[in-house]
Amino acid sequence: MPETDALTRDHMELEDTRVTRRYFAMFEAITGHLARVAGQFEAEGSLTRAEVNLLARYMIALGYTFRALANKYHMAGRAEGLGPGKLTFDREESGFPVHAELLQMASDAAQAGRHMKGMPGQDELRRQMVEEIVGKLQVPTRLQYAMSQRLYYEELARGEIFWPQMHPDVVWLGNDGEGRDLRRRYLVHWAVYDSSLNIPTIYLMDLEDTGRTALPKDERRWPEAQAHLMAQAVAGLKLVTIAGGFDRDFDDLHPKRLRRFHIGPMYSSAFTRQTGPLKAVLEEAHASVGEDWALAWTMEDLVSERVELEKSGWFGSVEREIFSLDPFDGAADSGRTRMDRAIILPQRPFQVLAEKNPPGFREVRKFVVSPGGRVLSYR
Repeated sequence: MPETDALTRDHMELEDTRVTRRYFAMFEAITGHLARVAGQFEAEGSLTRAEVNLLARYMIALGYTFRALANKYHMAGRAEGLGPGKLTFDREESGFPVHAELLQMASDAAQAGRHMKGMPGQDELRRQMVEEIVGKLQVPTRLQYAMSQRLYYEELARGEIFWPQMHPDVVWLGNDGEGRDLRRRYLVHWAVYDSSLNIPTIYLMDLEDTGRTALPKDERRWPEAQAHLMAQAVAGLKLVTIAGGFDRDFDDLHPKRLRRFHIGPMYSSAFTRQTGPLKAVLEEAHASVGEDWALAWTMEDLVSERVELEKSGWFGSVEREIFSLDPFDGAADSGRTRMDRAIILPQRPFQVLAEKNPPGFREVRKFVVSPGGRVLSYR
C-alpha cells in the first residue's frame, strides 16, 4: 500500500479546461518536432533513412495519440457529470499521461464502431449547436461534449495510434551470401508505452536470419520471436539481457545491434515538479505559453563485436553473439555499448541553459526549436 500511495501522489488530474487544453497544445507542438530531430540524426549519419522512417512513424502515431486524448478531454472541467472525467498524468517522473490512460484508450478503440453508431454525425451535431445557440440563446455544452467524443472515437477508428504495445514488425534490408550461406538482414522494430516510466519507448534491432524460411513468413519462428521480444520490452531490463536471451533462444536468428529510444521525460515548470538544474532553467526562462518545456531523448545502444561458435548436439555448432560493453562510462554494468543523451527545448529555455551551463548538461546534445519550427543542433 505505501508504494501504491506514493505512486498515486506522483499522478495529477488536470481539472481546469484551459489548463487541459494548454497541456495538449504543448504536446502537439513537441510531437511535431520529433521527426525533425530524427532527421538531424540521419543528416549526421547516426541513423539510416530506414531507421528514421520507422522512428517518424512512431512519432506520428504518438502525435495521433495526443490528438485523440485532446478530443476526449476537450470539455474536462466544463461538462460536469458527463463523460470520461479528467486526464491523469505523471507530474513527477515523466510529464506524460499515465499508462492507464492508454490502456483505456485501447479498450475504447476496440468498441469505437459501436459507440459511433449511437452518436449523431459531426454535421448533425453542428446543426443542433447552431439551433441551441440561435434559438435558445444557450451555450450548447452537452452538444460540445458530444462532438468531442465523436471526434475522439473517429480518431481511434482511423488507427495509427501509439498503443500501450506496438508489436514487432520487420523491414527487409537485403541478403548476404547464397544457398546454405544465405543470410537475410532485417531491421526489427517494436515499441511500448512503458508502464513503469510512463513514457514511449522504441526498440530497433539489426537482425541476421540464417533459417530456411524467411522470418516474416515462418509460421513457427516469427510468432515466437514476436512474443519473446514483447515480453522483454521492459525498461528495467538491460539491453544485453534482451539481446543475449534472444540470441540463445533462437539459434538461427542473430541480433547484431539493439537500440532503445526513450522519448521523455517532459519537463515544464507549469506542469511537472522537476528538481535539479532544469528546474532553475525553466523557471528563469520565463518562456511564453507553449514554450515552457524541455523533452529528454535517450538512446541506449548495444553492438555485437564478434561471433563465437558454440557446440550444439553431437556434431553441430551454433553462432553466439559477443556484445561490446564499454567499461569506461559504466556501460559494462548497465549492459550496453554506449548511451547518447539529448534534450529538445525551445530557444528561450536553451538560452538560459547555455548561460548557466550546469555540469550535468555539458555532454548532453541540445536540439533547439526556433519559433518557426526549425530544429538546430548544438553540442
